[in-house]
Amino acid sequence: MDKIEKPRKWGVFILFASVPTLLCCALPIFLVSLGMGSVVAAIYGDYLPWLRWFGFHENITFGITATILIIAGWAIYRPNRVCPADAELAKACNSAHKWNIRFFWGAVIIWCIGAFATFILPMFA
Repeated sequence: MDKIEKPRKWGVFILFASVPTLLCCALPIFLVSLGMGSVVAAIYGDYLPWLRWFGFHENITFGITATILIIAGWAIYRPNRVCPADAELAKACNSAHKWNIRFFWGAVIIWCIGAFATFILPMFA
């Protein structure tokens, strides 16, 4: 009997790879532009002070998350990706693959927004 493997689900991992870039950079800039600087100060100062680490080390944050997204992109679009021959398992595999692609491109968009807000916008300020 062949060993049946469950399809790998990269979606959650991919999504969490881009969340730190959003929390460290894009969200605070967005809130400050809406005039909510005191909210950002309260979040970073009192409620979630560990988020400051991402802001202080933005190059590391963006480098690690970019690496994770590159690896996840390879895993999703790798050559010779196959689903099981069993119809039910193939359907689950294809469904998971479609969701992984959606999560991947959503994470890439979030990463790009964070990178733009962190590295490009300050040049114009």
